[in-house]
Amino acid sequence: MSEIAAPLPLSVLELATVGTRQSTAEALAHTVAVAQSADRLRYRRIWVAEHHNMPAVASTSPPVLIAHLAAVTERISVGSGGVMLPNHAPLVVAEQFALLEALHPGRIDLGIGRAPGTDQHTALALRRDPKLLSAEQFPQDLLDLLGLLGDERVEGGLSERFAATPAPVSAPSMVLLGSSGYSAQLAGQLGLPFTFAHHFGSPNTVAAVELYRESFAPSPVLQRPYTIVTANALAAETEDDARRLALPGQLMRLAIRTDRLRPVPSPEEAQVDPERAAAEAMPSNAVIGDPGSVVARLRRLAADTGADELMVTASTHGVAERLRSLELIAAAWGLPAGERPAA
Repeated sequence: MSEIAAPLPLSVLELATVGTRQSTAEALAHTVAVAQSADRLRYRRIWVAEHHNMPAVASTSPPVLIAHLAAVTERISVGSGGVMLPNHAPLVVAEQFALLEALHPGRIDLGIGRAPGTDQHTALALRRDPKLLSAEQFPQDLLDLLGLLGDERVEGGLSERFAATPAPVSAPSMVLLGSSGYSAQLAGQLGLPFTFAHHFGSPNTVAAVELYRESFAPSPVLQRPYTIVTANALAAETEDDARRLALPGQLMRLAIRTDRLRPVPSPEEAQVDPERAAAEAMPSNAVIGDPGSVVARLRRLAADTGADELMVTASTHGVAERLRSLELIAAAWGLPAGERPAA
């Protein structure tokens, strides 16, 4: 594909990371600052993730956090990246997001995933039945959720007997998330937008988004495929600064991969961490550097994948560097300072 010119829409995935010597309250206050900055800089949307029993992530309940972020921002769409549907009853999710949509019409995204967002022991504590640890029920749960939120294509299921809210005027925008061909194909068959978790480091991004487009069937929700691709991206004034600030995030990813979870270390702690060499040696598709090089690589990612939108996330210790990264990327990308990109 040919090079894509700015301004392709940019969005933000915010993990509410908890660093060493930071409290949960501080981490969530940092997330508020990121959301308000993204709103001011005219990023299209900000999503928060669902993770459980992880010392480095404060975002355990996306609906609660979404309600707060939507209340303290003005224009930006706020959503989940995502709600892990196997952890929840579809009716509960439908009620939560129908309520959010009623409070903030036209600004709520419901991103749905099928992974647990945690380890198997915590997943069992959430689901309370070993039979529910598989994702076999996921397609039916997804159909029930669509029906409860007003998708008239769904026949039978929960929507025949239950309503997510008594008098809806609009519904949240639903997006299917994934890091595999399974979710890509399902999103295409249902005619839903699809978000691929490229920031996980998967080498299969292009194949998955192509499968999504090949599988796509137009629907009342969407007439043509719409793909969001996430990217782990951190910009600083210089390449050296960016590498130094990105090291804590690299150590966090190593901790996740080796199941030795801990808070995100500070840049100073990361420099002398005994796991530093191992973290730096991990394969990574993270986009790290000065603003020009970061934006050039993001544009190449958009061109290679044919993405309709990119969503950036920065894994590091402090909020100041996350805010600065968003500012630098927005300016270099060409996001209009006073005009939100058209949906």
